[in-house]
Amino acid sequence: MHKVGIINVTGYIGMELARLLHRHPQVKLASITGRSAVGQRLGELLPHLANIDLVIEPELGDVELVFSALPHKTSAEALLPILERGIKVIDLSADFRLKNARDYDTWYDFTHPAPQLLDEAVYGLVELNRSSIASSRLVASPGCYPTGAILALAPVVKEGLIEPDIIIDAKSGVSGAGRTLSLNTHFSEANENVSAYALDGHRHLPEITQELRKLNPGLSLSVTFLPHLVPMSRGILTSCYAKLKGGKEGVGELEKAKVKEIYREFYRGEPFVRVVDAPPQTKQTWGSNYCLIHPTVDVRTGKLIVISCIDNLVKGGAGQAVQSMNLMLGLQERLALEEAAVYP
Repeated sequence: MHKVGIINVTGYIGMELARLLHRHPQVKLASITGRSAVGQRLGELLPHLANIDLVIEPELGDVELVFSALPHKTSAEALLPILERGIKVIDLSADFRLKNARDYDTWYDFTHPAPQLLDEAVYGLVELNRSSIASSRLVASPGCYPTGAILALAPVVKEGLIEPDIIIDAKSGVSGAGRTLSLNTHFSEANENVSAYALDGHRHLPEITQELRKLNPGLSLSVTFLPHLVPMSRGILTSCYAKLKGGKEGVGELEKAKVKEIYREFYRGEPFVRVVDAPPQTKQTWGSNYCLIHPTVDVRTGKLIVISCIDNLVKGGAGQAVQSMNLMLGLQERLALEEAAVYP
């Protein structure tokens, strides 16, 4: 059994990690920390995890791999001594996702404490970086919005089938904002309400652009990303729009069929991405590690439309981090992650 730990188990991502790891057949969750709950039993603090008999510790114990579910900036600072101890790390904050250290000053308002590690860190989107993740000691697990957007656009960007101007419209449940209290996520504010935010640029935008550009450096991408908050607990629905390259108004059903086949071929054999025939719904991914993708073409305008759905706390968070862990520990990639979605 491989011994692993979680830093900050008390957040939504941390507790979801604990839930998934508890049922893993070849991994033992051996150590958990939580800044505000040291000394408490996990099951007393979080009753839905009562089957996990662990006490929240002030410091990480003896483990082979650690997940950090701390906020940005705090996570990098906490992980530096852990990396020095030779422990493998999966960071679920943004602290190692961006390759340009200056971007942290711009988008996250802090100076990165270890810019020398940014080139080493592997972006933890398994479908694109499987072999690099398997051999890495430091994985930067993707953000929830970027997961849905990048998976939705990767096939056509890599093949150079679209014009560089891309629009990404994403809608997320309230859990994406974390457990910290705020006015916008207060029940009376969020319930029966839909709101757009970060119109001047969301901090996940440079991550989306960076990873899409890697797929096709010759495509000078111009990405517009607009997130929305919707009154549900979990889920992200991402709608992406782009003009087909060389396309014209009035393309036919043949082009639409070709686009679908490109997606099916790109994701053939991927255990957690499904290309579906009908537009997916967020409830179809609730509690699962699956990403559902529906590509189509508006034959009147020649525009690509791609819809993707994920659970922001699983495929957009803890689930794909466990997927990376399985690779890093030499285990079967699907372990602990094949549960079907909970519906309705």
